[in-house]
Amino acid sequence: IAKEIYNLIAYQFEGSCFLANVREIAKREYGLVQLQETLLSEILGDSRSLKVGNVDRGINVIKYRLCSKRVLLILDDVDQSIQLETLAGELNWFGLGSRIIITTRDEKLLTNPPVELMYKVKELDHNEALQLFCWNAFKRDKPFDDYVELTERIIHYARGLPLALTVLGSDLHGRSINEWKSALDKYKRSPNKSIQGILIISYDGLDDNEKD
Repeated sequence: IAKEIYNLIAYQFEGSCFLANVREIAKREYGLVQLQETLLSEILGDSRSLKVGNVDRGINVIKYRLCSKRVLLILDDVDQSIQLETLAGELNWFGLGSRIIITTRDEKLLTNPPVELMYKVKELDHNEALQLFCWNAFKRDKPFDDYVELTERIIHYARGLPLALTVLGSDLHGRSINEWKSALDKYKRSPNKSIQGILIISYDGLDDNEKD
């Protein structure tokens, strides 16, 4: 959803940046610095690699270079407050009319400072999940007759997560039934890295009662 919004409205701003996979990149050594440098390079339209050296200097450069620019910034998959503090700590870091969109599984991160608008994405129900998966796997809204049972197994595996359904559907598109069976067994034994990452993130975002 965030990527679709970005593609639709980015042209309205002086500069824009979609920072994907903030959670994963921030885990790396100097990951936050890398994110700051990507943010600056994309918004300023500078193909050269901007080096900020450390997080504190990165904050100062962002505030100095972007405080008069109307920007669109999307921070995708944020899971720690330090990520927000180093990438978009205050609205006055950016020019008037700027928009900051944050995707996260932890609502508490959006309370300090409070966001203007919060939209909670729900897991898809069975019919919605079926249609999304089928459009990616079959390029139509229902499975071919021979694939009905396998489709149900895969939808159950994806747990109603839109991104997981999209990744799996695209991965299986154009494959034979035997290839589907083999792929499903492989997912369960040694999951596709993309889908496993999505499911792990989803599981980690649940509270203890939901996990049980």
